[in-house]
Amino acid sequence: MASSPSSTAFSSTNVGAGPKRVLICDAVAADAIERMRAGGLTVDEKIGMNADDLEAAIGDYDAVVVRSATKIQARHVAAAKRMKVIVRGGVGVDNIDVAAAQAEGIRVLNTPGASSASVAELALALMFALARQIPRADASMKGGAWDKKTFAKGMELEGKTLGILGVGRIGRSLARKASGIGMVVIGTDPALGTAGSIEGLTLLSPDEVYARADLISLHMPRVAGTPAAIGREQLAQMKNGVFLVNCARGGVVDEAALLDALESGKVAGAALDVFEQEPPRDLTLVQHPRVIATPHVGASTVEAQARVGMEVAEILLHEF
Repeated sequence: MASSPSSTAFSSTNVGAGPKRVLICDAVAADAIERMRAGGLTVDEKIGMNADDLEAAIGDYDAVVVRSATKIQARHVAAAKRMKVIVRGGVGVDNIDVAAAQAEGIRVLNTPGASSASVAELALALMFALARQIPRADASMKGGAWDKKTFAKGMELEGKTLGILGVGRIGRSLARKASGIGMVVIGTDPALGTAGSIEGLTLLSPDEVYARADLISLHMPRVAGTPAAIGREQLAQMKNGVFLVNCARGGVVDEAALLDALESGKVAGAALDVFEQEPPRDLTLVQHPRVIATPHVGASTVEAQARVGMEVAEILLHEF
């Protein structure tokens, strides 16, 4: 069995013996489901329930597993009379009312390391796509054009300065990968200070990162009830023609401010895997010619899904 999981947790108390029922609300790898059942857990998969159906069902379970689609609201916590643990298969827990769960003594756990490599790889891939206009060139070719002139001014990543905002597991993974292709990597994280280096990344203040970086990749959490971390003030401090990548959380970037920065040319291009509203209803930003958009697929690799699922299984077996 894996060691005690590194995760977001509250009210640390293991529950007693007896059969435990687990509700799976979002897709989890089949091998992980089998691992849970082999460990003695009763597991029900009810994928795609709406909020009302979840409220009606959740009271019968000792644990619930969600990914990013299902939201655990205060009313669900109130209905979860026997709930001991909520597991988020992924990093952020902003789709869970953590305060409500904490008030009821329900532990909230996540799988912070399982998808780090996949998210970091997507961020790096999006940088290449921005620098060489790969999606636009592909669309042009598929439209029957041979437009070398339009795509003749690509940019190399080697030698460019990458600024990483949020130097946790994903940020560090990206730093290693970017250093490996010859990028100069700087970053900032309030937990690490502004002196020294880590994983080949030089730690600086946010203002220094904004001023120096040719590309900026976001890997910080979204703090509920606070303004977007990247708004008009932060965008104004960045280099003219900066590239911005967001594979973190929707709402980390002020989308209206970003759209204005794209229109003015302050931001040369943006690649976004996450959005304030998912799926976004207003497609103005998504359809901007200098935006590359993907539908929150940072962790969507076979390898990451397998690791997430097995980590969820080990968390539950450790808890029960």
